[in-house]
Amino acid sequence: MKKILIAVLLGCFLLSGCQNKSEDPGIIARVNGKPIYLAQLEYKYDLTHEGNGGFVPSVEQVRAEYGQILGDLIVQELVSQELEEREIPVSDKEMKEAEDEVRSDYPDDSFEQILIEEYIDINAWRSQLKYQLAMDKFYSDILRPEIKIDYKEAEQYYRTHLSDFYMPAGFRFVMIKGLSKDLVLKGVELYREGLSPAAISAKLRKVSVQEIWIRSGQVPAGWKTFVENLEAGEATSVITQKKEFLCLILKEKKKATLLTPLQAYPMVEKVLLEKMLQEKFEAWLKNKMATSKIKISKDLLPEIENSGPDTDPQEAAKVE
Repeated sequence: MKKILIAVLLGCFLLSGCQNKSEDPGIIARVNGKPIYLAQLEYKYDLTHEGNGGFVPSVEQVRAEYGQILGDLIVQELVSQELEEREIPVSDKEMKEAEDEVRSDYPDDSFEQILIEEYIDINAWRSQLKYQLAMDKFYSDILRPEIKIDYKEAEQYYRTHLSDFYMPAGFRFVMIKGLSKDLVLKGVELYREGLSPAAISAKLRKVSVQEIWIRSGQVPAGWKTFVENLEAGEATSVITQKKEFLCLILKEKKKATLLTPLQAYPMVEKVLLEKMLQEKFEAWLKNKMATSKIKISKDLLPEIENSGPDTDPQEAAKVE
């Protein structure tokens, strides 16, 4: 995907020129006349660097990441426009259902509270949600129906990648971790009641819940006595680990096995489908770029080494 975005930005290089003085300063690009705003770019950049503490990137790093994110936004906008042209855009109903699904993981008004604490603008969040829904719809409604996976191709893939379908013995746990024993026990109680990991973390802000897989023979020494006699569905007592506490709930205990072709087919199909979808998408994007008019701010263009005022733009665009 990274190569696609580089190609997008290099294609834009040919189409861009001096920015119109009457242009809104908040607009950093136009895709077939539709604006992309600096606020959209900054929102995605901030999400990428959430939790990075006091790290201060160099100007070159910021510029490179801005270019990458802008390429992503341009592709998303092209996809949204394709859905509009085919008269199957993301509807208000689909947006509401998707937002309600996200909100359902957060009790009471904790969703809004988290947005406030993380300085996330709700409109920027909804804009990115709509782009994501558009990408999902494009793949499922436009690209996927064009792909057929031949059983012989799947069988050949299985036989040439047998090692991928050897499942080692191991344990699948739900790990509930927090800064106090009582918080961890409360997290276990909420998990037993059916709350999702996100809902538990929202309700108990100092508790994290995640699923982990550990191979047999790789269980940490400090956990062995706690997990050796567990049965599926049972939980360990609270384990003290440095300055934190955790509890493990055994979801599954697996023996080593080699999946049969029939058992492996869903995995094979997923791999082949992803490969074919990517190829279809790249072909579509190449054609779409050839017929689209895209302009971006000069400040966000990829830097082309040794490109002075006399450099031929066609030659500059070939630089990778």
